[in-house]
Amino acid sequence: MPARSVKNMANGLALAAMLTSAIPARAQSADIAEELRKLHAELKRQQDLLQNQNARIEAQQREIEGLKAGLAPGGSGAELAIPGLAPGTDIPDLSTLRGSGLVQTTPTGQPTVLSGPQLPEQPVGEAPPEPDAEVRARVEAIPQEQGVLTPTGRIVLEPSIEYTRSSTNRLVFRGIELVPGIQIGLIEASDADRDTIISTAGVRYGVTSRIEVEARLPYLYRRDRIEVAQQRDESIVRTIELKEKGIGDVEFGARYQLNSPRGQRPIWVASLRVKTNTGKGPFDIDYDEFGVATGLATGSGFWAIQPGLNFLLPSDPVVIYGGGSYLYHLPADVNRLVGEALIGRVDPGDAISANVGFGFALNPRFSYSLGYRHTYLMRTKTEINDTTQFSNTGHVGSLNMGLSYRLTPRQSVNLGFEFGVTSDAPDVSITLKIPTSF
Repeated sequence: MPARSVKNMANGLALAAMLTSAIPARAQSADIAEELRKLHAELKRQQDLLQNQNARIEAQQREIEGLKAGLAPGGSGAELAIPGLAPGTDIPDLSTLRGSGLVQTTPTGQPTVLSGPQLPEQPVGEAPPEPDAEVRARVEAIPQEQGVLTPTGRIVLEPSIEYTRSSTNRLVFRGIELVPGIQIGLIEASDADRDTIISTAGVRYGVTSRIEVEARLPYLYRRDRIEVAQQRDESIVRTIELKEKGIGDVEFGARYQLNSPRGQRPIWVASLRVKTNTGKGPFDIDYDEFGVATGLATGSGFWAIQPGLNFLLPSDPVVIYGGGSYLYHLPADVNRLVGEALIGRVDPGDAISANVGFGFALNPRFSYSLGYRHTYLMRTKTEINDTTQFSNTGHVGSLNMGLSYRLTPRQSVNLGFEFGVTSDAPDVSITLKIPTSF
């Protein structure tokens, strides 16, 4: 092959190779240009969004400044446009606005609320004046003197009826025992059953959020049946049945809440109760020539003052309650002849009481409580024929259980039970109360 032909063929092959490599390079440049165009368009869109957001932020800032100017002392008083409030709506207190968050706008234009605490149910920074509804529901079944106070300006009418059953069985030997099993004298067995029904009209009034006053007017019906069996040479059985009804001892009381409820701290309540002697006392009834009573008393016959201190301790899911009191009886001169004995000055024994328990709410309507109460009765000092005599001390212990059901927001039904656990305590006591607030 000639040398010129060979050279021409080589040049042709080189040109073909250059053309083949140039085609992909031109296509790659076109793709890069298209990508740059898209990036420029996206950047322009982002800039527009940022400008819109800045404009909204500036508008919100102006609204905030307007709110501050209107709420500040000496403001113009002009009607302010508050987001979320319709025109003409009263401006809420500033304390209720705190913690509600600022309304923001997302890039899509949908309003949202910044995450954080929701609007509180009451002004932020103010301590609640009384226990919340949950605590109040738990203490519905707690004895009234242990519960929360009546709200300010409220009147609570609390009619109640109480039934108490007490029975005693005693065996007394009056004589001497020569040897074990051989007795000379009188054997006396007594069986006493006492039933008492007390209907009470009570009223409570909330003077302030921390002070409550109350008054109670009881009416009693009593029935005692005593059966005495004596055994000497022959058996003798005597039955004594007594009945009485009438007004009992009227009571007045006041309670003062010492501190405000804060978290898990106890609520302390001081109380003072005054008991009158409006009922028929034990020295106001009739006696026979042997000094045996022919009637029943409907009251103690003496004035009394009872200061006390109680507490409520919220401890989720229950409320623990407890307290103590001291009952002081005022002595009085009786100066009455009972049988052949002259009764002079009588100083009834005082009493120290303490109790503890808890209340639990199963739901907003129903709650129950369990507790224990113990009372120590001091000795009574009595002047009989110029001689001072003292009675024995006593212990009255009882297990308490209460049930409460809320009928309406202003009315509930409370049922309480007391079971005696000491010999001096009544066997059982059942109390039904229907408090209604106005």
